[in-house]
Amino acid sequence: MPSTSVVIGSPVGLHARPARLLVEAAGKQSVAVKIGRSEDALVNAASILAVMSLGVKGGETVVLVAEGEGAEAALSEIAALLAQDLDSAPAST
Repeated sequence: MPSTSVVIGSPVGLHARPARLLVEAAGKQSVAVKIGRSEDALVNAASILAVMSLGVKGGETVVLVAEGEGAEAALSEIAALLAQDLDSAPAST
């Protein structure tokens, strides 16, 4: 099962806006993506409640895991998103 680690780029972590952007990106993937502080404690990355319940702060490292065809591409896309400061990114319309 492919996995990758990424440092959260938003200084305030995965609060409302960054969490929403993550959930939207995860929901668009062809595979289920999970996120957590370790592979032993993963939650569904497409669930806003699950993501926000992690309480991840800026600068923390999280693990992303996906399985199936397209998993590597999904992980790469989401890792790149999380590495950005999503609070300073322009709002999507």
